Amino acid sequence: MTLLSGQICVLSHCVRIVLLEKDVECTVDFLPVGGDPSRLVEHNPYGETPTLVDRDISLYDTSVILEYLDERFPHPPLMPADPITRAKTRLMISRLNRDWLRPICELGDTLPLNPPAELRKSIHDGLIALSPLFRDQPFFLGPEYTLVDTFVAPLIWRLPALGIDLPKQAAPIMEYGSRLFARPAFRDSLSEQEREMREA
Repeated sequence: MTLLSGQICVLSHCVRIVLLEKDVECTVDFLPVGGDPSRLVEHNPYGETPTLVDRDISLYDTSVILEYLDERFPHPPLMPADPITRAKTRLMISRLNRDWLRPICELGDTLPLNPPAELRKSIHDGLIALSPLFRDQPFFLGPEYTLVDTFVAPLIWRLPALGIDLPKQAAPIMEYGSRLFARPAFRDSLSEQEREMREA
């Protein structure tokens, strides 16, 4: 199994976290910025990361990749068991992708990230609005770590690189972020460039 990953691609980061949470043996191939796209296009008609190559299948939609990994490697499970919560999980991931993560991907693969003011404001205000959730629960959907958390962790990690500074009222979500960053899978998922986002 091979993951074709961008150096700072936020969606590739989500996949790397899940692979490590599930202790999956996988080669992560970090594609050079501005490099030859032919290998990627061979497996993905859109030429985008992340792309997962496993045996005779190539997967290139982040949600599809992660649900495939969760089904193929069921322990630990990262999708809720009941259908209603599973649907809520998929809906939240779809919103995170559409509103924030996909626009971040479109900023490119080099630092610094320079988001437009509208995107910066949307993330800033959205995270403040979500912050009260984490006063009484450790993870996004409650007591259990799920796929939603694997999407939110790379976003919170990138806040300094996006030029977003949350106020004191957002302390619960920043503490939530610290819990996610402390997980071994998260620490091991970081590329060199992603580490630089917090070291600068």
